[in-house]
Amino acid sequence: MSAFVKTKLKNAREALGKKKYDLARDAATDVLSYEPENYNAHVFLGLACLELGDSDQSEQAYRKAIELNPDQVLAWQGIAKLYERKESWDQYSDALEHLAQLFLKGNDATKCAETIQKLVDLRRSHGTPSQISEVLYFYLPDSTYYPLLSTLPPPDATNPTSTTTFQAQAAIHNSLPILEEIISIYEREEEAAIKNEVERRRTRLGAAGPEQIKREVGREVWGSSKLPALYNEVMSHPNAADELRRSTESKLLRHRQQLLQALPSTGELAARKAKIASELQDLVNGMVLLEIPDEVAWLIYIEGKDALTIDGYGLDIFRKYIRIFPGTDMSKLLHGYLAYHGLPSKDEEDGDSGDGLDSERDEDYAEAILHAFHKLPNSIVAHRIAAELYEQDNDYENALKVAESGYEVAQRHGRNTVTDFSNVKKAFNIILGTCLVHLFPPKHHTRALGVINSILAEDPDNIRCLMGRGYILQYSNKWGEAKVVFDKVASLLPGDLDDGIRAQEEAAWCTRQSQDPDSASKALSAIVDILDGLDGRETDQARCRWRLGQCFWNMGDHGREEAYRHFITSLKRSPEFAPAFTSLGIYYAEFSSPPDPKRANKCFQKAFELDPREGEAARRLAEGFAEEREWDLVEVVAQRTIDGEGGVNAGLENAAAASRYLPVNAWAWKALGVVEMNRQHYAPAIQAFQIALRTDAEDQLSWLRLGEVYSKAGRYEAAIKALKRAQELNSDDWIASYFLGDVERQTGQYQAAIVIFTAILSKHPHETKVLLSLAQTYFDLGRAELVAFFTARAEASFVASIKTVLRLMQASSGYRRLVWKVAADALYQLSQLSAFTDADDVLSTVTQLSGFLSEQPSERLKELFTAPHGLDASSDSMLALSLLETAIFSYSYRASLGALDDTASASASHDLGVVLFSYAQILSEGRKQDLARQEAVVYFKEAIALDPINDIYWSALGTVMFSSQPKIAQHAYIRALEIDSRSAATWSNLGLFYLHHNDPQLATEAFYKAQILDPDYAMAWVGRGLIATLENKEIESRAFFEHSISLPTPVLDADVAFATRLFLHLRIAKNHNSHDAIFPAFFVLERFCKQRSQDAYAWHLFGLVCESIGQYELGIAAIERAISILEVAYEESEDPILERRFTIAHVNMGRLRLSSGDCEGALAAFQVVLSLLPEDTEDQSTRSLLAQAQLCAGLASFKLGSLEEALQFCESALESSADDTTIRNHAVVVLAQTLWAIGTDEGRESAKGQLLQSIETDPENLLAINALAGMGILTDDDSLVDAALSEILSLSIQERQERDPAGDVTYLLIQHHLSQGDIMQAISVAQKSVLAHPSHSKHKRQLATLSLQAGDVSSAQAILSSLSASSEEDLTQTRESVALQAIAEENARLAEKAVMLTPWKEMGWQSLSYVRAKNAEV
Repeated sequence: MSAFVKTKLKNAREALGKKKYDLARDAATDVLSYEPENYNAHVFLGLACLELGDSDQSEQAYRKAIELNPDQVLAWQGIAKLYERKESWDQYSDALEHLAQLFLKGNDATKCAETIQKLVDLRRSHGTPSQISEVLYFYLPDSTYYPLLSTLPPPDATNPTSTTTFQAQAAIHNSLPILEEIISIYEREEEAAIKNEVERRRTRLGAAGPEQIKREVGREVWGSSKLPALYNEVMSHPNAADELRRSTESKLLRHRQQLLQALPSTGELAARKAKIASELQDLVNGMVLLEIPDEVAWLIYIEGKDALTIDGYGLDIFRKYIRIFPGTDMSKLLHGYLAYHGLPSKDEEDGDSGDGLDSERDEDYAEAILHAFHKLPNSIVAHRIAAELYEQDNDYENALKVAESGYEVAQRHGRNTVTDFSNVKKAFNIILGTCLVHLFPPKHHTRALGVINSILAEDPDNIRCLMGRGYILQYSNKWGEAKVVFDKVASLLPGDLDDGIRAQEEAAWCTRQSQDPDSASKALSAIVDILDGLDGRETDQARCRWRLGQCFWNMGDHGREEAYRHFITSLKRSPEFAPAFTSLGIYYAEFSSPPDPKRANKCFQKAFELDPREGEAARRLAEGFAEEREWDLVEVVAQRTIDGEGGVNAGLENAAAASRYLPVNAWAWKALGVVEMNRQHYAPAIQAFQIALRTDAEDQLSWLRLGEVYSKAGRYEAAIKALKRAQELNSDDWIASYFLGDVERQTGQYQAAIVIFTAILSKHPHETKVLLSLAQTYFDLGRAELVAFFTARAEASFVASIKTVLRLMQASSGYRRLVWKVAADALYQLSQLSAFTDADDVLSTVTQLSGFLSEQPSERLKELFTAPHGLDASSDSMLALSLLETAIFSYSYRASLGALDDTASASASHDLGVVLFSYAQILSEGRKQDLARQEAVVYFKEAIALDPINDIYWSALGTVMFSSQPKIAQHAYIRALEIDSRSAATWSNLGLFYLHHNDPQLATEAFYKAQILDPDYAMAWVGRGLIATLENKEIESRAFFEHSISLPTPVLDADVAFATRLFLHLRIAKNHNSHDAIFPAFFVLERFCKQRSQDAYAWHLFGLVCESIGQYELGIAAIERAISILEVAYEESEDPILERRFTIAHVNMGRLRLSSGDCEGALAAFQVVLSLLPEDTEDQSTRSLLAQAQLCAGLASFKLGSLEEALQFCESALESSADDTTIRNHAVVVLAQTLWAIGTDEGRESAKGQLLQSIETDPENLLAINALAGMGILTDDDSLVDAALSEILSLSIQERQERDPAGDVTYLLIQHHLSQGDIMQAISVAQKSVLAHPSHSKHKRQLATLSLQAGDVSSAQAILSSLSASSEEDLTQTRESVALQAIAEENARLAEKAVMLTPWKEMGWQSLSYVRAKNAEV
């Protein structure tokens, strides 16, 4: 080192000592500029910069120094000081750790201890718990610092400030507080880590259950935990107190238990699990051996034993547990168990049990056991004790549940530990098998046999399982096999007085059942002698005596008295032994002389009271009650018998179990099914019959009853299957066929039902119930046909219903009220028809029915019908009125018959009210109409008084008072809705009521509610349509009416409303040339006119719709029908409105005849119009009608060649249509055409003049322009064509479209160019038209036609392909285009398709001829 460097370093050191830090910095800098690798200079520079506040420069200097010599302490001390001032605690901690390492290497214990003390203080002040535990670990023996720190002298507690390392000395010479602090930190950290990680993983998609996640996280945390080692250090620490050792051992025990339960039993971790289990067991064994009071250890010890019996757990262990842990739930359970079995519950060492339980002899130990058991749901021992207790008390149901639950607990314990628990599982299975054998036998024997066989496969001599198998064989009537099993048990237990003697008894009983009563009686006598000498075996004695009596009973009449004595003796031994009472009852009923049914019945009742499983006694009781017609008692007996055999679920809570067990007493289920069906409890009735059929699937009566209850429950498909099965079992039983027909009727299959009822009547012609059902079916069929608008079929069905009623009246006088109900309903429906297909048949049938009615009306109807009732068949309308009157008489007669209850009387009054209200509707205004309406109101009120909770009656009252008394009507509707708020019909009626009384808002809400309740109820949609019309929302209105007519049960009036709106809409729609849009109106009007054949408006509108689709003949017929109806009506009333309608109908009929080519007929119709209308009138509508008639008459005359008359009519039309531009324009054109047709030059010039004058007056008169252009084309007068079309051609595309929407000008120009032979110019015009109107298919077809004429096939195909692609959904466009496509492609199939689509058009046939000719050339 040079002198310069030494001098500078000395100066720097002196400056630092004098706190002249700037001078020190300069000196150090000078050194470094001369010697950059000088360690001391870097240290002096770092210290100087630190004191000058330049921490960054200071850190760089220290870091450089450390880099130059990392083992020197000065730089580390300086940088530690720097980090401390900067409060960079993590870096400060690292620096201190490096210093501690340097002092460790230098064996400087004091400096090392001081540094570690600083580090500990730092982490306590500014560190996390884990960081604190890390530095505290430096004091423990496993630390690398421990050998050096252990050289420090023991601390002087009396003078702690004597050294700078007192804290370290105290920790080194007594590490127990350090260990406790580290353990506390680790425990808190592990708990928090598990909690946080579980919460985090639970939020993942597809996460497992909480328990599974907790095990997985616990396995990760507990498996790498340092706590077990620390626990062991605490327990082995010489300074640890016994209490601390015990608590730490308990912590270690629980930590290892948690890890053991978290580890899987299979896979890579299985070996570790086994090791942990061994360690845990050693801990537990030691703690139990030393009797350490840690309940978890004792429970692990007890629960972990794989004992076959409860005694195998060690009763001494139980007593020690009770002594050490008094008052716990397990202690109470074990104490109760020991006391229940009369065993001491205290150790030999203790004078007092100290268990804290009341040990008085009258304590209910069983209750204590069960109370404690419910608090120990995860204890194997608790389940075993509770299951054994339930089994001993013959509570097999609860024993079964506890055994199953215990088996699951054992499996769960086995998964959590490495113990298999094979003996425990076997013990639970033995209890399970035993309970399944005795729980409502033999319902669970299949499952029991599986359990028992699995045990016997491992333990062939298991007594309880052998006994269970024997009982199962007995119930299966396998008496020989059962005897072998019981003999084996008897041989295994030769002197046993419990299971051994019972096995001998059962073997003897098997002998008796094998038809060897003599041998059985000898064996049973020997057993009786043994049992009689035993105390507390009264039930066994009674059973054996009874069985001995059965043996003598089977020996014949000579043994019956001996049997009787044994039965009596049996009851003396045990008065509660029910089978003996049953046998005594049979003796009194069948063998006693004379028979004593009263005593027998008492015996049966006693037997049934004692044991509801006594099926024979129950059956005989039920039969006796049935003979006495005590049906409630029959039900009681049947239900208790069913409960005695386990009910639906065979004693199990699982409802699905009902599908697995056969009933023991099928008769009880049948009886219960009949009772429930009569009470209209269909679900339990169905279940009862299904269960009964499990015993005998060939029981035809049960199938019949099942089908009947299915039909009543609305499950028709199942009913049909059941009834067909009943038919298969007994084809001669017509009842099944009848029920099947009734189901078909209820499902709407009326024809099938009629066939079935007719077939039954062919063999049983006088079955009144079948006749009544047939009449009702005919009536229902008629209503269905009426809804479908098959009026002729409906008429025939209603007549057939009345004929069947007549047949029933002749066969029997029963069912009169129902018969007249059906007849009156059929008459009422017939009266609603407007036309009759077979009026003679209707008349004759109703005449026969009228013979059963009184000719004079009832007292209440005398004012309404003063004359004797008779039928008037002069016309359909009069016949309908007569039928309605006959219906009134029929309903009145039905009401006069009286009724069995108020409900039937209310129905009769309601029907009378309905028919009287309908009668009032068709009567002319006057006193008779008022009387009919008043009587209707009276009858409705009577119906409500008799049945005030029937919403239909209230709604009917509201309807009849709809307009006359609105307050009452509103109240009636609201009352109906209070009774049934889900009636769409009532809501719709209320909506119509509000609409009628000018409250559209409330009406809308009511209709909307009806739509929600029943979207298929048409009247609600009609009401919405009416409101939309009222609000001038024509589009919505049309949509509502359109939807209403598509519903299953449309409203007829909606048909006309929809057709009217659609017709008017299409009349004003632009570019409308498709028939498809008007077809819905055609169809709905057609069906309406069939139903309402006297509605002139509908016929008239129908004719106009027919005109729109080109069906002129059909339209003429429809309007003629309208004219005839109007004519009759006008003759009666001479109403001027009817006269105007009559006139309009003639105008339309004349136009239709003109369109169909009947010019003479048309002219005659117009003559009628002209005769009815005055020529001099100021009424604009009259003048318009007159002008139309004159114009059309002129056109008809023109067609007939009467040109002079045509000229006169046209001139008159021009005069009459002065204010009607449309008619005037048409009249001018027809006049010009007539003048042109005269053929003279003067006439033609006059025609041109008329047209030019019209165009001058009305430049937008397109008809005149086209006619004038046509004349120019015909005369080759280009100037005339240009003059006619110039103004139109000069307009913009939009204006031209508005004036000429049909493209007539384009057509004329094309024809003009074609007439001149200039096809290319014609194509040019067509192309411009397509460009101007690219969406119009008409122009494209025109261009394609011209392209084909010009020979440009490819262009035509391209145009037609684009046309078909853009109009796939338009059938009309397809019809128009397919013929052109066939020509362009020379495709015969397309040509045939064109013919098929439009066989009435020549174009299709021409295309077919052309294509075939072309194909023939090829």
